[in-house]
Amino acid sequence: MAGTRESAINRALHYLEHGEFEAELSKRVAHRTESQKPDNVAALTTYLTDEMIPAFESLGFTCKQFDNPIHGFGPILLAERIEDPQLKTVLGYGHGDVTLGQDDEWQHGQGPWELQRDHDRLYGRGTADNKAQHTINMAALRFVIEERGQLGFNARFIIEMGEETGSPGLRELISERSHQFTADVFIASDGPRVNPDTPTLTLGARGGTNFDLVVNLREGAHHSGNWGGLIADPAIILSNAIACIADGKGQIKIKDWLPPETSASVKAALNGVEVTGGPNAPGIEPDWGEPGLTPAEKVYSWNSFAVLAMTSGNPEKPVNAISPTARAQCQLRFFAGTNMQRIIPALREHLDANGFDKVTIDETPEHNGVSFAASRTEPDHPWVEFVKASMQRTNNQPPVILPSMGGSICNDLFTDLLGLPAIWIPHSYTGCSQHAPDEHVLVPLCESALATMTGLYWDIGELEAPAS
Repeated sequence: MAGTRESAINRALHYLEHGEFEAELSKRVAHRTESQKPDNVAALTTYLTDEMIPAFESLGFTCKQFDNPIHGFGPILLAERIEDPQLKTVLGYGHGDVTLGQDDEWQHGQGPWELQRDHDRLYGRGTADNKAQHTINMAALRFVIEERGQLGFNARFIIEMGEETGSPGLRELISERSHQFTADVFIASDGPRVNPDTPTLTLGARGGTNFDLVVNLREGAHHSGNWGGLIADPAIILSNAIACIADGKGQIKIKDWLPPETSASVKAALNGVEVTGGPNAPGIEPDWGEPGLTPAEKVYSWNSFAVLAMTSGNPEKPVNAISPTARAQCQLRFFAGTNMQRIIPALREHLDANGFDKVTIDETPEHNGVSFAASRTEPDHPWVEFVKASMQRTNNQPPVILPSMGGSICNDLFTDLLGLPAIWIPHSYTGCSQHAPDEHVLVPLCESALATMTGLYWDIGELEAPAS
């Protein structure tokens, strides 16, 4: 008997209700897979060998673990299950690495490395980003196989261990071995839903360029009483330089940093979309950012500039002296169509034109110089329509379609390098505290995600999937 879609989804719900999901996620959260921590390759490798490879092999996948082409970074796993070369192939993705645990700063749960449930929240580092998300998708594959005896399509799945450090080596690996990553469509999960209760389908990613602005004037600090008013203060210069990049309400002032005019299709997709982070999320400030745009348009179709950190002197123990240097770690998040190659040159020209020739731009990786390209799949692509219909069938409501996620991820490797339509179905929400203490996922959202992904994988194997 081939089983039914409803029975496969019931398997997924049973998996959650009876604690199996929580137990599986707990083992994965316990791995301290901080890719931003030096010399942590052994822990990154263990996550693949102890968790991912056995899990995929139990589903009938064969696994190939690649050493990272860039020395010093974690390995990359490719798992595949080829049922029939004539069938459609779906490429999946997840990342097992996490940001630094920030162990001493957690206020809820039992710290970053022990999964802890508190009502409808599961706390732990990597729960939202990305261990729960790829655990859900892998489990959904299992329930389809158990119920139908096969997937009804071919599956390839990438697990990388360096997304939080910019996915080093993944581009090089896919470029060198593109024949091993071929597929008809890319479907994966990362990032947040537009709000916790609304199934969401995301078609791309903002790009991101990180850089430092530096003012280095002299050797050593000098007494602020004896030298104040006589020598330049690097912190004041740097603060004014930042103020000429974006005004007091965050509106970007560099013309080449702006995206192209928002297209009619993107405006239509965002029409009526409400942005909310759920309980305990910060309130949206309507007068911040580009004027005349809705909150959804600001985060899903426009560019934003942020100062991530800024130092001059010793903030912990200030003294009465004018510091010799000041540094700000900055970031531009940008939408597809922005000229990525002009970001840094345009910044240099803008600073010089405004009299800030003493401000230098540091793009070196050791000083936060990481970049992602922006990319997206068009909303009218046949695979988008197929996934949308499946999600609506499962959830009895159409998903919100976002042209781009607010964050940055290696989406362009799949759209541009492999030439695939790329579709993201996020299983988290914006108030999840990813990259911060108290990271968590919501149990009701995970329940919805398990049903959604099981239904989608069932439909790909049962219905006539579109051409790539």
